[in-house]
Amino acid sequence: MLVKIPSYSRTPINNFKNNKNFHFLMKELLFGTAGIPLSANPRTTVDGIKHVGKLGLSAMELEFVRNINITKDKAPEVKKIAEENNIALTCHAPYFINLNSLEKAKIKASIDRILNSARIAHLCGGYSVCFHAGFYMGQEPKKTYDAIKRNLKEIASTLKKENNNIWIRPETTGKETQFGNVDEILQLSQEIDNVMPCVDFAHFHARTNGKYNTYKEFAGILEAIEKKLGKKGLEEMHIHITGIAYGPKGEKNHLNLKESDLKYQELLKCLKDFNVKGVVISESPNIEGDALLMQKAYYNLIHLTHPRQRWNKASCI
Repeated sequence: MLVKIPSYSRTPINNFKNNKNFHFLMKELLFGTAGIPLSANPRTTVDGIKHVGKLGLSAMELEFVRNINITKDKAPEVKKIAEENNIALTCHAPYFINLNSLEKAKIKASIDRILNSARIAHLCGGYSVCFHAGFYMGQEPKKTYDAIKRNLKEIASTLKKENNNIWIRPETTGKETQFGNVDEILQLSQEIDNVMPCVDFAHFHARTNGKYNTYKEFAGILEAIEKKLGKKGLEEMHIHITGIAYGPKGEKNHLNLKESDLKYQELLKCLKDFNVKGVVISESPNIEGDALLMQKAYYNLIHLTHPRQRWNKASCI
């Protein structure tokens, strides 16, 4: 069973029909890379997007994990190339984020990193920005939750004032010391406008030291999403999948899928059976190799023979 957090919120769930991001809901499941594909040459964002298309994939995550490496001046070109090549863009904000820091300066810096990632991603035409929200810092989960919720509400409010309707996505995390089990992320998604989960199935597998690795367990996560967020919660998902090494303390490092014990084929079957739509990003070390592996396996499941499902604005609800 999923670990339940205290039911101290009575805020109703997001109303998708009134949400400005409603037009981003996907009609299909797209596969892509975490960053520029390894085989891209030259290795620039623009060339990476073009190469993703040449590979037959349909999405790319802008990796701002070390720094936000796209300027405001460059963003319109990125958006243009993504649209021309029918590539959906997501974004991963910097790793250096802790919305539950004991130091106010670090909280402010964390908020700024998420905001600036969201601003640049939005200018690039991205529809979703994900991040690791923070750490428990030895505190009770409820206290941590309240602090992160308060700071996320500030982020959501700021972006709303800027007319930036990008989805804000705290991610499920790979260690018990990190805030971000499935229920915590879903609770935030219920309570704050424009917040939705980024579900990293490998992280949750590692966080639970090898659990959540069967069809039934994958289905339990998707059922929880549907229960908390409605059917629409499954129809524009932002998903990370990778092989992963782990131990009693959780995540150690990422692995290629075939070198790991993650039952990705069962996971893909579960995504098919639940008719999940959105973006699946490969975070494996071989990046595009596993993105193509998953896409092929998924297409076989749905009996699709076309080499690529093209994403464009017209294919969104």
